[in-house]
Amino acid sequence: MNLVIVESPAKAKTIEKILGKDYIVRSSYGHVRDLAKDGYKNTGVEVDNGYIPHYVVPDAKKKSVAELKKLVKTHDKIILATDEDREGEAISWHLKEVLNLPDKRVSRITFTEITPPAIMAAMEHPRTIDIDLVNAQQARRVLDRLFGFELSGLLWKKVRGKLSAGRVQS
Repeated sequence: MNLVIVESPAKAKTIEKILGKDYIVRSSYGHVRDLAKDGYKNTGVEVDNGYIPHYVVPDAKKKSVAELKKLVKTHDKIILATDEDREGEAISWHLKEVLNLPDKRVSRITFTEITPPAIMAAMEHPRTIDIDLVNAQQARRVLDRLFGFELSGLLWKKVRGKLSAGRVQS
């Protein structure tokens, strides 16, 4: 049996039907880790040590991560089939990390449509996690935390509460 992990539960059901009885498909329900909100000046980032991010599994994700950990123990091959963008790549990397998956048991697939030909083509061309895309997502997330949070706090004090400074405004 092979375990395929996707981001969305709706996708999981459809993909499981396409792949058939040799595969079980489950959802991560999106991101499984985020930057810690305590420590390191409440940023989750060690600014003084090379901007090292520190991740935690949020309480809301602990149940789904525990379920995935159980499934990983009973499946030989794990296929990470999260979205093709940098967020999807980061989710795959976080899954690999939090589930303690060795490289030899993991493959990464991507597809742009949920059709039998697209899914089967992706299965025929697995790859490894693209760490450059992961690093791009991490850089964006760290910048959001360091600058977005700081600017939002400043806006709350100087202009009006509940204002948010996103990446574009920052």
